[in-house]
Amino acid sequence: MFYVDKRLQFPVRVETPDPLFARALQQAIGGVEGEIRVAMQYFFQACGARGNPKFRDLLMNTAAEELGHIEMLATAVAMNLEGAPLSLQEEAAGNPVAGAVLGGINLKNLLSAGLSAMPVDSDGVPFDMSHIYASGNAAADMSANVTAESTGRILATRLYNLTNDPGMKEMLAYLIARDTMHQNQWLAALEELGGHDAAFPIPNSFPQSEENQDFSYAFLGFQRDGSEPVQGRWSEGASIDGNGTFTSRPMEPMGEEPNLGRARKGSGAQAEQE
Repeated sequence: MFYVDKRLQFPVRVETPDPLFARALQQAIGGVEGEIRVAMQYFFQACGARGNPKFRDLLMNTAAEELGHIEMLATAVAMNLEGAPLSLQEEAAGNPVAGAVLGGINLKNLLSAGLSAMPVDSDGVPFDMSHIYASGNAAADMSANVTAESTGRILATRLYNLTNDPGMKEMLAYLIARDTMHQNQWLAALEELGGHDAAFPIPNSFPQSEENQDFSYAFLGFQRDGSEPVQGRWSEGASIDGNGTFTSRPMEPMGEEPNLGRARKGSGAQAEQE
């Protein structure tokens, strides 16, 4: 069950409406790095969470927070579109706002939403939920969440540098701070789940004795000339999960050249294939 409060999570103010910036803000709503993505990701992770109930609570509370971020950004989009022309017949050359609408912002915000935000990215492409990761594995989900918050924070900092409006900078500074916290809370959750020493490899419930351990910690090089692979922390020393030792070597083909034989009659293949 959810409750709603009429007040925004954080103040949203716009001193100088900028329709072009409204389009940029749409990426933070419906882009793959945006708030719809993380809100739905944490929500579905929470709905499928098993084990210690505190992780479900952690996820659901953060999902609720992200819904509030969508509301803030949608409000900011609408406020930045304030003053944009309702008539496409206006002379763009004589009206800077009209010029921005006709030459920059997504016309869907005008034509389909009446100068309001939409669940789309900055190009007007609807968010289709294909970037929602809810695996049912707590450690895998927390790892995915760190990435989601990292890309979200990158986007927010780019938006921050894109505007000179004090109100927009204030709102984005808040969102950037929350991304900082969320990155850290997911890492903290991973630590509670055992950290690198116990949570990895994911899933840790699969016995490593059943995997082909000749390749568990080997970095493989696929250079055509068979030269040594690039070296780094990943190619020598103890593995990060502490369960093995990194090695590296050129990879040689171990399988045969595939030959599927003749096509079955009636399968729709050419006669020469049968």
